[in-house]
Amino acid sequence: MPRVLYVLRHAKSSWDDPGLSDHDRTLAPRGLKATKQLAKHLREHEIKPGLVLCSTAVRAQETLDGIGLDGDRSIEEELYTASAGQWVERLNRVPDETESVMAIGHNPALQQLVLALAGGNETIARKFPTGALATLSFECAWSELEPGRAQLTELVRPKDLD
Repeated sequence: MPRVLYVLRHAKSSWDDPGLSDHDRTLAPRGLKATKQLAKHLREHEIKPGLVLCSTAVRAQETLDGIGLDGDRSIEEELYTASAGQWVERLNRVPDETESVMAIGHNPALQQLVLALAGGNETIARKFPTGALATLSFECAWSELEPGRAQLTELVRPKDLD
């Protein structure tokens, strides 16, 4: 059964309050706008992941709330600081009956995750901006997902949705 992984870097965050910890930073107005654009894109393309895995960082959770997805969500503290390899390990534990997953987190891990799973992509290697959504497809079980097993089928950046 073909599976799909949507990799979404959180939308643009605010640096207005220097007293906030990195974990507690909220979305900037530009980030809020991007989540609305992404929500529209997801609706128009009928993207409805069976499971969303999300970092506990405020900006990641606000991104998830802003895109308006229904369904199963797992907000996990370890995803806040996860490396690309740790993301793969987490994805390897997704139940086999799950056809699609959205991963919402941070760079550089998500950029490295896409590059590892789908091979080198010049555009992503240069920049995986805030609010970027990469769609990867693969034919193996989640437990067998490893570097080189997926294909990048789409990359959408907020500037593409203006």
